[in-house]
Amino acid sequence: MMRSMWTKRSLTAAGVAAAGALVLSGCGQAPDEAPEAAGGEESVDYKACIVSDAGGWDDQSFNQSGYEGLMAAVDEFGIEHAEAQSQSDADFGPNVDSMVQQGCNVVFGVGFLLEEALHDAAEANPETDFALIDSTFSDADGNPAELENGKPLVFNTAEAAYLAGYVAAAMSETGTVATFGGMQIPSVTIFMDGFADGVDRYNEDNGEDVQLLGWNKESQQGSFSGDFDNQSQGRTIAEQFLSQDADVIMPVAGPVGLGAAAAIDEVDDAKLIWVDSDGYESTEHGDIILTSVLKQISQAVYDTVEEGVNDQFDATPYVGTLENEGVGLAPFHDFEDEVPQEVKDKVDELRQEIISGETVVETENAP
Repeated sequence: MMRSMWTKRSLTAAGVAAAGALVLSGCGQAPDEAPEAAGGEESVDYKACIVSDAGGWDDQSFNQSGYEGLMAAVDEFGIEHAEAQSQSDADFGPNVDSMVQQGCNVVFGVGFLLEEALHDAAEANPETDFALIDSTFSDADGNPAELENGKPLVFNTAEAAYLAGYVAAAMSETGTVATFGGMQIPSVTIFMDGFADGVDRYNEDNGEDVQLLGWNKESQQGSFSGDFDNQSQGRTIAEQFLSQDADVIMPVAGPVGLGAAAAIDEVDDAKLIWVDSDGYESTEHGDIILTSVLKQISQAVYDTVEEGVNDQFDATPYVGTLENEGVGLAPFHDFEDEVPQEVKDKVDELRQEIISGETVVETENAP
């Protein structure tokens, strides 16, 4: 299994090493000769493929994580691959179809927005396997749908975001924290729900009244940039929060979060919480990143490819939780000495409460 052979740093290195070979639009071409597997073994007759959403492979978030997981599997098993980077929603269907036409055994789609394209392709191509990152499949009426060749890879990030919300509230010096999303879709608002509950838990346990800007869990209304691309909009939203005394901000918006980071960089004592990947490692803003809410997308993609290589592809949904370490909280890195031990101990306690079921993080978006 990959978990015993690969570290997060090695996965990141695999993605970086592959960056030069990325096709910035359209699809990758199969090599003239099949590569050798690790250790000089014969390569496996299998082709794994991936389609991004508009964020692209270098989004320092879920597209990049998915790509790195795929490339780690390609290197480990000596298989072929192809990729298609989408520039807009209009590219989703054609890119997925192109992967099928190139003879891919499994096609990954990164993100909720690719659900329709992958669903249609799975129904039209029963001999090809499909895996949807960050969303389940649904029918025309929005009801859950099961496909024999379609595997959802979903993550209960509300659990890990609950821990992040508690930490944010504990570390705020102004008594105000904030969050915002890229688009109001389930894979985004699930973070925001958990974050809100974590802030509430801190207030309840400590008799405090830390305020949360950007999201009202009860009404399901809040702040959104409108996409995952416009970094200037992320900066604008963050500046608005900072002007209202927020000193810890969690953007759930892919590259848009980099705009928020740029705004926070200019303010003394303000901090950022990243999502999906460990932002300390994946971005250039480590000095302001308090922690990150992690989704182990790379691992889930790797494991799914491994299933396919071994002719064991299973459409049963993968659900990442705190219990199976599919989601989690990143280290505090530069803030390790600033976070009080009592807060660290409380985070460990809350993690165990969630794993045991004593504390249930409620969200209508739970997978």
